[in-house]
Amino acid sequence: MDNFTYYSPTKVLFGKGGEANVGEVIKGYGFRKVLLHYGGGSIKRSGLYGVIMKSLSDAGIAFVELGGVEPNPKLPLVREGIALCKAENVELILAVGGGSVIDSSKAMGMGLMLDGDVWDIYRGLVVPAKTVPVGVVLTISAAGSELSNSSVITNPDGGFKRGHNNDVCRPLFAILNPALTFTVDKFQTACGIVDILMHTIERFFGTPAQTMLSDSFAEGLMRTVIDAGKRVMANPEDYDARGELMWASSLSHNGITGNGRTGDWASHQMEHEISGLFDRVAHGAGLSVVFPAWAKYVCHVDYARFAQFAVNVWGITPGNSDEETAYAGIDAAKAFFKSLGMPTSLTDLEIGADSIKPMAEKAYAWRETMGFFKPLRKPDVVEIYKLAL
Repeated sequence: MDNFTYYSPTKVLFGKGGEANVGEVIKGYGFRKVLLHYGGGSIKRSGLYGVIMKSLSDAGIAFVELGGVEPNPKLPLVREGIALCKAENVELILAVGGGSVIDSSKAMGMGLMLDGDVWDIYRGLVVPAKTVPVGVVLTISAAGSELSNSSVITNPDGGFKRGHNNDVCRPLFAILNPALTFTVDKFQTACGIVDILMHTIERFFGTPAQTMLSDSFAEGLMRTVIDAGKRVMANPEDYDARGELMWASSLSHNGITGNGRTGDWASHQMEHEISGLFDRVAHGAGLSVVFPAWAKYVCHVDYARFAQFAVNVWGITPGNSDEETAYAGIDAAKAFFKSLGMPTSLTDLEIGADSIKPMAEKAYAWRETMGFFKPLRKPDVVEIYKLAL
């Protein structure tokens, strides 16, 4: 087991009706003015917007608002939000939405503490030491950004999608009410299920391989997501199943399933090039395409590890060899993604072979290798994209 530092400072308020208390929560921290940051019109159609506004007003919290966050959140809106927060002397950013809204809020919070441009953070040119705090009212179980130290932003000038990991950007608090996810459609729910699984899978296939307690956390979380995912797809208003997914989403990306090892993250990085270049591709949909191809390309490095994944997560009966069992587990994961209605090939995403070279070029514009289970160079990534066709 490797040395590690575990830090998860976010206060979690889980359960029904928590969003109605957000004003009092913010007041308790002593903040007086916030930016209400959200996506499209869904929080207004659902009535959540009105609940949040009333809660802020009743608590005497002044606020300004900025909507319009898109999937794969964009740099120009982040810059707009930073300018607005500076002009309005905002003390806390309240993210009401899913991972895209939270990531955008984190970017604004960190960018507000810089003299330069916020994109320099995502280019790896500067590491912020502090942030304007971010609070969360979560509306979709997927990215785990509500407890993570990660933020991913897309620069439409060139289609670059880049992430930054920094403990300063972990949210101050997160209000998690599973009922708020009832209205999430089946496609976005399925994308979330894939994303939650991948946040744990990519830690599971990190290095070193064996960390017994972290494995137990990871395997249990993955089995829970698979079971709850099936139940939610059958009944979108199954509160208990939605609750399992919501809590799994948070724990899948707060670090607990990967303590003692370094996560791989090559599948995430390859997917970022897909959805960075093709903005119409949802992150979870891209991951469901990349992972099976990555797994088949690298599993020879440690068939036993993949066999453990097959048996302990997917319930595969061990075959005649670890190799046989490993491939059965990969096939089971791919079949599960397909059962959710997720794409499992680049063809499903209407992306052809002519896009492979541009995606690989972008992936290696600022790195020499990616991943740790098997460090990948550009020719490896080209072959994985080919496998994904």
